[in-house]
Amino acid sequence: MAAEKSFYMTQEGKAKLEDELHYLKTDRRQEVVERIKVARDFGDLSENSEYDAAKDEQAFVEQRITQVENMIRNAEIIENDNANPDVVALGKTVTFEELPDGDEETYTIVGSAEADPFEGKISNDSPMAKSLLGHEIGREVTVTTPAGEIEVRITNVE
Repeated sequence: MAAEKSFYMTQEGKAKLEDELHYLKTDRRQEVVERIKVARDFGDLSENSEYDAAKDEQAFVEQRITQVENMIRNAEIIENDNANPDVVALGKTVTFEELPDGDEETYTIVGSAEADPFEGKISNDSPMAKSLLGHEIGREVTVTTPAGEIEVRITNVE
């Protein structure tokens, strides 16, 4: 049997997944069951689009439950207790400036399970994070992105 993939995440990220799992198993699952019951009352199931939509939603919810359970079961909590405070690592927040224009950006590097660029959290598998990991404050790094290469200077690591 193949080894299961580890999902790197913060303790906060794992707690969010546990909350989502609880919601899916209790509230969401029950809502979908109620939708199926109501749709059944509409009559002939072979031509009942509400029933089909509810069954599709049920499949989606069950698939998400399985996915979240797998992520929680294979979670590896990110801890940086003994890490060098000036080096970019998983779970740390890094600030860098793009060269030569000096635009500054800040991201927290997290596992793919809790990545959300709109909240400033990028996956450790992203091109940006892969380029920054292991480098320290003051270091200039070349980042290869889909739009081409950019140069950045790491200005802060928390």
